[in-house]
Amino acid sequence: MSQKDWERLRQMIFELSYREGTFRLTSGKESDFYIDCKQTTLSAEGAYLCGKLLYNRILQSGISISGVGGMTLGADPLVTAVSVVSFIEGKPIPAFIIRKEAKGHGTGSWIEGKSNIPLGSKVALVEDVVTTGGTLIKAIERTEEEGYKVAQVLTVVDREEGGEKALSNAGYELSSLFTRGDIMALVEKSVGCGKTDVVIP
Repeated sequence: MSQKDWERLRQMIFELSYREGTFRLTSGKESDFYIDCKQTTLSAEGAYLCGKLLYNRILQSGISISGVGGMTLGADPLVTAVSVVSFIEGKPIPAFIIRKEAKGHGTGSWIEGKSNIPLGSKVALVEDVVTTGGTLIKAIERTEEEGYKVAQVLTVVDREEGGEKALSNAGYELSSLFTRGDIMALVEKSVGCGKTDVVIP
């Protein structure tokens, strides 16, 4: 993983996605800060960097992955970015999207993109931000119900609020590009100079 790319993406998450205030998270918890990762993953550069770093992390695992997917909506730009980067790198990995509700017509499937990935294949799941791990655990269950083996679980940001442990208890290791501490290090650095002094060119 390129340190330069890692630092650049961390800066983008801090500048574009980090917010302070009172927020209710997907997990139901209240927090005094929020990381709206979609503001980064839906930007051209942010999508590319997320795709590149997640793809490299998948390669580093040494596991042969036949697909990369995640729960809509947070994972949608990520799975596309990873798939595009994998094609550019000459080792294409198809993307798939997990629906929040099963399709009410046709196949009734939880997953979009199944035709590109043989049943029984090993796949990787990605998420933008992990808090308690609930979304990823649900994604794992639905993916395996559809006949795939989840071999790797990754996130852009781990808020370090129990998600890693919950996934470990379920038998899965969480791999994160950034932890809460990585982002908070930039927050602390900005105190005194004002966050607006840090600008993404």
